[in-house]
Amino acid sequence: MTEFTDMGVAAIRDGVRDGDFKAVEVAEAFNARVEKAGALNAFLVTTPERAINAAETVDKARADGGQLGSMAGVPIGMKDLFCTDGVETTAASDILKGFHPPYESTVSGKLWEAGAGMLGKLNLDQFAMGSSNETSAFGNVVSPWRRNDGGDAKLSPGGSSGGSSAAVAARLCPAATGTDTGGSIRQPAAFTGITGVKPTYGRCSRYGVVAFASSLDQAGPMARDVRDCAIMLGAMAGFDPRDSTSLNAPVPDWDAALSGDLKGLRVGIPREYRVDGMDGEIDGLWQEGAQRLKDAGATIVDVSLPHTKYALPAYYIVAPAEASSNLARYDGVRYGLRDLPEGADLQEMYAATRAAGFGAEVKRRIMIGTYVLSAGFYDAYYTQASKVRTLISRDFQTAWADCDVILAPTAPSAAFGLGEMVGDPLTMYLNDVFSVPASLAGLPASSVPAGLNKQGLPLGLQLIGKPLDEQTVLNASLALEQRSAFDAKPQEWWT
Repeated sequence: MTEFTDMGVAAIRDGVRDGDFKAVEVAEAFNARVEKAGALNAFLVTTPERAINAAETVDKARADGGQLGSMAGVPIGMKDLFCTDGVETTAASDILKGFHPPYESTVSGKLWEAGAGMLGKLNLDQFAMGSSNETSAFGNVVSPWRRNDGGDAKLSPGGSSGGSSAAVAARLCPAATGTDTGGSIRQPAAFTGITGVKPTYGRCSRYGVVAFASSLDQAGPMARDVRDCAIMLGAMAGFDPRDSTSLNAPVPDWDAALSGDLKGLRVGIPREYRVDGMDGEIDGLWQEGAQRLKDAGATIVDVSLPHTKYALPAYYIVAPAEASSNLARYDGVRYGLRDLPEGADLQEMYAATRAAGFGAEVKRRIMIGTYVLSAGFYDAYYTQASKVRTLISRDFQTAWADCDVILAPTAPSAAFGLGEMVGDPLTMYLNDVFSVPASLAGLPASSVPAGLNKQGLPLGLQLIGKPLDEQTVLNASLALEQRSAFDAKPQEWWT
């Protein structure tokens, strides 16, 4: 029989439902694998007992003839941005170290109701601010992948959901939650050879998710293939009255409707995504991806998204501005870290707490955000960026007249080495160049592993769809997955 830890969401759920094995056996196998993978630093907190308890509940329900949920028996990793009742939630920041929420995020609660169990909380870039998982207060996550040059250089798993991507790629969990503000599900998925889906903004509740940029943040699934993501997204999505941005729309059965037959589908290739200096291997794979979708029955068309070049600068105004507002709540008064120098007044306590608790990248973005929102600069920066965001959304609306889904690279390169870009924030920000436009427009988008580069590292392709049309994104992703036949996985070195 296949090792439990080589199974994905669908295989585990179906095996438990059919009585081929017990959920507890699966939980025990993944717990043991997590315990041996400390070198990856993917988990901040492990919760083996919660995984076992959830599995026992599923096994009892099956034995009693009860109804099993769509994630029954599947142990998952939870990005440490989701509040979990009684389990430490830090957003990978010292300022929240020791914080145990007395409530559950809506997304995690839905997953537990669907029968999933929690293996632990996953590392990330601090407050989800980063593209390499090097800003965590608790150390870098290390990708399970290595270059094929015989060296042992440690590589980035992408960010901010780097703990999630590394854990899924290393078979520490069959799936994990991620959040995507400007590409933080898609880019790490591309770096580690897994699949990630950012749904339409508002599909998944933000209640109980530590906020970065409220008009952009969106939760989504990260798993080994498209079907597993469709199953998990179905469990995560749904209207939540506690989130004012939640969409009151029915949740389709994306898994049941999955099809790789793209006959009649129009796939757009945006000419503005061919940026200067693009990696030749990325460009070649993009062209191959278009041919694979054509082979699945799709028609390939050229489209224009003329304001693409303004997306990244607009994003790095809007997101820091919202971050500066959201992170003002961390003041050392109500929860989290409090740094109170002797004789300090209230303002001095605020300053000392934030200086000690926030990392360098978080401080950088707070300062940028505070600056662009300040008197005299608000109209010059934030108002202009908001207008550009509207134009980018209109570009996509215009493009939908000519196509049904858009194909583009996910990231401008394969995974880079830890430390290679940490001293150059601007170069690091360019990692989001292909993923940010869909985020600004609130559109559903996926990343699917489509090949390896010459160094043996995964490369991903991105599919962007119309609002609330996750089904087309998933179907096109499935067609690409089937024809890419990506089955590479990292050689195990970390145990």
